[in-house]
Amino acid sequence: MASDFFDKVYRTTAQDAVETLYNDWAGTYDTDVTGNGYMTPGRVAAALAAHLPTPNTPILDFACGTGLSGAALAAEGFSVIDGCDLSGPMLETARTRGIYRHLFKLAPDEAPDTAPGDYAAIAAIGALSPGAAPAYYLDTLLDRLVPGGLLALSYNDHTLAEPAYTSRLARAIETGKVAERFQEHGDHLVKLGSKSTVYILEKQAD
Repeated sequence: MASDFFDKVYRTTAQDAVETLYNDWAGTYDTDVTGNGYMTPGRVAAALAAHLPTPNTPILDFACGTGLSGAALAAEGFSVIDGCDLSGPMLETARTRGIYRHLFKLAPDEAPDTAPGDYAAIAAIGALSPGAAPAYYLDTLLDRLVPGGLLALSYNDHTLAEPAYTSRLARAIETGKVAERFQEHGDHLVKLGSKSTVYILEKQAD
């Protein structure tokens, strides 16, 4: 069953279909990904902690799913974490972890209802990808940061192979919208042999 979801996820792009897929996957998601050596959440959280040494600062865990990403952030000492996701069943699992200050559900294609400066950092761990949020969400998230705010981001192999995602990131850097503070390519799902690149991006003044 796990392989069925892994096969489907990167072929699912319509946001209502993405919601349905993750609703169906919620019951076994944690077992499926951790059983395959899911390393990216810990790598992103460690990179963010190295660049944001104030653990009580508010962080938004975008597309938090079942809360594995939030758990990684909490393990690095972050204590004020809000989460959002389009899957209600996944949010219910996240709620049981007891690590989130607030959790809220997003409708398909809905942006987080937050203002610039509400969060010092936004984590998007495996969140911008085929089978998850579209490429344009990079700008959506950056627009919710003030200059100096950080976006902790990961792109897995599937995302790195999609020009829509990589070109948007390159453009944000080249135009000075963000400064890249960290980049590291490493393990994503170890048992599947997949990799991901972790980025820390700092929002720049216009």
